Amino acid sequence: MTQTERYQDLPLEEVIGDRFGRYSKYIIQDRALPDARDGLKPVQRRILFAMFQEGNTNDKPFRKSAKTVGNVIGNYHPHGDSSVYEAMVRMSQDWKLRHMLVEMHGNNGSVDGDPPAAMRYTEARLSAISHELLRDINKNTVDYIPNFDDSDSEPVVLPARFPNLLVNGSTGISAGYATDIPPHALHEALDAVLMRIENPAATIDELMTVIKGPDFPTGGIIQGIDGIKKAYETGKGKIVVRSKTEIETIKGGKEQIVITEIPFEVNKANLVKKIDEQRHDKRLEGIADVRDESDRTGLRIVIEMKKEIDAHGILQFLFKNTDLQVTYNFNMIAIHNRRPTMMTLPLLLDSYIDHQKEVVTRRTVFDLKKARERLHIVSGLMKALSILDDVIRTIRASKDKKDAKNNLISSYDFSEPQAEAIVSLQLYRLTNTDITDLQKEEQTLNALVKELENILAKESVLMKVIKKELLEIRKQFAEPRKSIIEDEIEEIKVTLDVLIPSEEVIVTVTKDGYIKRTSMRSFNASNGQDFAIKESDYLLYQEPINTQHHLLLFTSKGNYIYQPVHELPDIRWKDLGQHISSIVPLEANETIINVIGIESFDLDLCVLTATKDGQIKRSLLSDYVVQRYARPIKTMNLKNEDELVLAQLVAPSDDVLITTYYSYSVRFSLDEVPITGVKTGGVKGINLKDDDFVVSVNVISQNSTEDITLITHRGAAKKMSQKEIEAGARAKRGIVTLRELKTNAHRVYTVILTDKDDELVVETDKGVQEIIQTNTLRPTDRYSNGSFIVDTDKDGQLVRVWKQIVEQKD
Repeated sequence: MTQTERYQDLPLEEVIGDRFGRYSKYIIQDRALPDARDGLKPVQRRILFAMFQEGNTNDKPFRKSAKTVGNVIGNYHPHGDSSVYEAMVRMSQDWKLRHMLVEMHGNNGSVDGDPPAAMRYTEARLSAISHELLRDINKNTVDYIPNFDDSDSEPVVLPARFPNLLVNGSTGISAGYATDIPPHALHEALDAVLMRIENPAATIDELMTVIKGPDFPTGGIIQGIDGIKKAYETGKGKIVVRSKTEIETIKGGKEQIVITEIPFEVNKANLVKKIDEQRHDKRLEGIADVRDESDRTGLRIVIEMKKEIDAHGILQFLFKNTDLQVTYNFNMIAIHNRRPTMMTLPLLLDSYIDHQKEVVTRRTVFDLKKARERLHIVSGLMKALSILDDVIRTIRASKDKKDAKNNLISSYDFSEPQAEAIVSLQLYRLTNTDITDLQKEEQTLNALVKELENILAKESVLMKVIKKELLEIRKQFAEPRKSIIEDEIEEIKVTLDVLIPSEEVIVTVTKDGYIKRTSMRSFNASNGQDFAIKESDYLLYQEPINTQHHLLLFTSKGNYIYQPVHELPDIRWKDLGQHISSIVPLEANETIINVIGIESFDLDLCVLTATKDGQIKRSLLSDYVVQRYARPIKTMNLKNEDELVLAQLVAPSDDVLITTYYSYSVRFSLDEVPITGVKTGGVKGINLKDDDFVVSVNVISQNSTEDITLITHRGAAKKMSQKEIEAGARAKRGIVTLRELKTNAHRVYTVILTDKDDELVVETDKGVQEIIQTNTLRPTDRYSNGSFIVDTDKDGQLVRVWKQIVEQKD
């Protein structure tokens, strides 16, 4: 051979494409996908066939698994021993197959995912139902192909006298295809086949009157009849499989969940571990203990609740978050006519029925040939017995067996097989009784030939034979259903009570960002006194609130922090709280401006936000719910150096009053502010002069009788009626609410809405605090500057003004 002939110059992509194409074809056709006729993958078929050939059947003793594995590898399946043994073990596991095809002695694994013992320790044999897969295989019912080394032959498919693909299901992943066919109850699958034989046009609805849906070996509850129907119609569909559970009451008034069946192909040990992790990680406070009490009598997992905990709620959470409930996706792909095909239920049944027709026809042809051959010999023997003396004389005169045969053929017109039978006859068969036996046998054979010819001549008779044999299998092997089918998929409702025990706590947030939740016990023990706080800091929020509620903390940079109350650190009243930046990262000089406690995000309320530059916006409270809250979330898109000055819950009918540093005030209805998304920048609330900025935004509720109290930067206070500022349109310059002085004019420090009994506290940077009884302030018009309450030259500049709650005296 020359050098040029040995090498081919081909592009790499062509070579890889070709080789991968061949490999994929092999994987699809000859490894990972089951045949639609017998429901077996090649390795499974080879194991069963090898055991059958070796006589390793269920009427004989068990045989070492290693012997079978070696036999399979040596004769039919040139792959690793572990792959063969694993396939063999799977066929013996009653939690994987609805009807085991292999019986095994020894450790064959467990539902906990434990590995089986090595093949040198275990023993196996075919199960009784496997006989039905292999029955009549020696009667030329299926095609054979040479094995890998041409030393033997193996069947392309097994006769499969029951629809194994439906009964045991299949799962596999090949190149570009995967399959997931669930197991079914044998009697239902057979009834569907029988119905399809009776009525080849039977619809899915008609078939589903007998084949209700999958039937898993591990039982469980299947939900979603629509998903089953869709899968039978198209080959794809989704169902929910949930564990069989009961809630029991035990001593001490506690409840426990008892699980007796789990979903198909769920690892029990992992499931128990996952449930226990929920308890250990404190995600489920209500669970006291998780125990696996399974034994040889059956599966049993017990989840014990703490006292006064509702087990039903915990169960719903576990259904949602663990493999106590799983979704099963049908993907019914099988090899049909040598190619992967998405199988519908009618196609599955039809391919099986067609296979049975072929098997029974070929068996009948085989039996007929045998019967005719025997009939021919019987008639020869009968003829020989009728001229016995002549036959004996002819044989005695012959030289040897061959000569005797030739003489019989030429003298008496026997055929070659008849002559062979005559010369092989034993002497005792020449008795008188033998002729009657032969006559009886001839009658029987004639009847058999007629019967077999009838089967081949009429399809109706052929179908009758198939039906009769399927009914016999149904009678012998049918078992009650294990899985329960429910029409609807139950919606899982997990309430907050399950995850977070309801508890009233006090939550405090300080201006500097220290936050904590304190138990009522700690708060009451301190009588609300001696609150731990830094010297220059002050309380921004202090409210009793439930652990199941939430906080929204708004920052000066236009962000908000979503904070479930139960996740706040539980700190004593007399200890300093945790800084908010250790919970969520804040920017430099980002401060908290307001805190809102939220009981429910479903309320018909909006969050109103406003900025120093006069922008204002409303967003629905329900839009503030988030799943991820590890960092601040944008609530208003701020431009340049703008800052958030207000964040407040508002009702649709409220008014808003915006006041600026230069004392311009504008009042308008909230209807003027469109409701937009959380991350928008809002609309203009007030038209600002250069160098002016918003100092205060107040929300005036519909029936409010409060006065407008204005504090100036020079320490003066004035009180006005709401009527002084009439409601108008948004984005105007507004009206002046102070009299402009030529020198050292008053500028607005803040505006607060007050009732007649309210007290205002004014604090300066020198620590001086003045308390203003608002009922001592005389109402004035817009053009006055009010009366001085603090001497800023002597007492220092204003740093803070707040409204103090006054306890009503009896």
